[in-house]
Amino acid sequence: MTEYSVISDTEEFLAACAALVAGSGPVAVDVERASGFRYSQRAYLVQVFRRDSGVFLFDPPAIGDMGALQTAIGDVEWVLHAASQDLPSLRELHLEPRTIFDTELAARLLGHDRVGLAAVVEDTLGITLKKEHSAADWSTRPLPAAWLEYAALDVLHLVDVRDALVAELEEQGKTDFAAQEFAATLARTPKAPREDPWRRLSGLHQVRGARNLAVARALWEAREMYAQQQDISPGRLVPDRSLVAAVLANPASKQALAGIKEFQGRASRTQLDRWWQAIVDGRAAEQLPRERVPSDTLPPPRAWSDRNPEADARLKAARPAVEAVAEELGMPTENLLTPDYLRRVCWDSPGTTAAEIGDALAALGARPWQIEQTAQKIADAFVEAAQAPDTTSPTAS
Repeated sequence: MTEYSVISDTEEFLAACAALVAGSGPVAVDVERASGFRYSQRAYLVQVFRRDSGVFLFDPPAIGDMGALQTAIGDVEWVLHAASQDLPSLRELHLEPRTIFDTELAARLLGHDRVGLAAVVEDTLGITLKKEHSAADWSTRPLPAAWLEYAALDVLHLVDVRDALVAELEEQGKTDFAAQEFAATLARTPKAPREDPWRRLSGLHQVRGARNLAVARALWEAREMYAQQQDISPGRLVPDRSLVAAVLANPASKQALAGIKEFQGRASRTQLDRWWQAIVDGRAAEQLPRERVPSDTLPPPRAWSDRNPEADARLKAARPAVEAVAEELGMPTENLLTPDYLRRVCWDSPGTTAAEIGDALAALGARPWQIEQTAQKIADAFVEAAQAPDTTSPTAS
């Protein structure tokens, strides 16, 4: 049985923070959300472990202001697993680390075959964790004892895992690689909201015509507003496929909407007036959405030979060169260099020297260590592609 303290009132909270201040070394931090159940991505439990302090399970909705915890551990290195997933929820609570160690990212750089938390704990420490509650509704109160035990184990071993990975990184000469990746994760700004978030509707590609797209938009917006009001995940109210089915069925009345078999979900009938009004509003909308949206997304590589043969040749030469470096370093290619960065420099052709390609990669967001490992290889591949005979020319033999 794991020893832990559940913290849900101010007195307990301040005592736990004092205990953490008296602890030693880095702190392990984890967050449990209610993804798929609630509208928000707020943290419903924050787990913290520090040597000589113990494991504390903080209940943010009950505590409220978490400032004392930030004061207690804000200057200490935080150990997280898949930090990019937890940092937004922590920042919403005004919990902000100055430095981090990401055990998942470190495992990727080290070439571990499995990088989930349970797998990394088992590979480094030989301890088996059960992950049966990872997708639970953590907004549930009171939280079951089995869930709390699971949450405590998520941080109990994380500092030991960190120490094992630090040694591996040193042994493989990747300490600086990891430091740059951790700093980039911490500095990464949230993506700007999409201009038309309703276009994320799964199955929207089936909808034809601007008027029908306006109906889809109105249904999505109505569901989004209600989901936010109720703090329930939109898909639990009415799934995407049901909204699209309603658009495609083009019902003539509210009763006809209710009769659509595919229009399902816990709020599909209880909020029928809401959905019907959305359909009416969409049909009457004066500003219709564009059927085709301009995008700076590159075409899929399979289309490059027709759209941009020179870029196609560059990519076909550069991609195996980068893959070879990744294999030599013993890490996934996507951790050596983001695939989209490689595709963009191949498409745009910023130059044929390592310096020119390095500048282009840096502008895209590549880290110095990634540029150092790949820029020259890409430059050599570009030269090779330029010198290769043009097999697409009618005169080529």
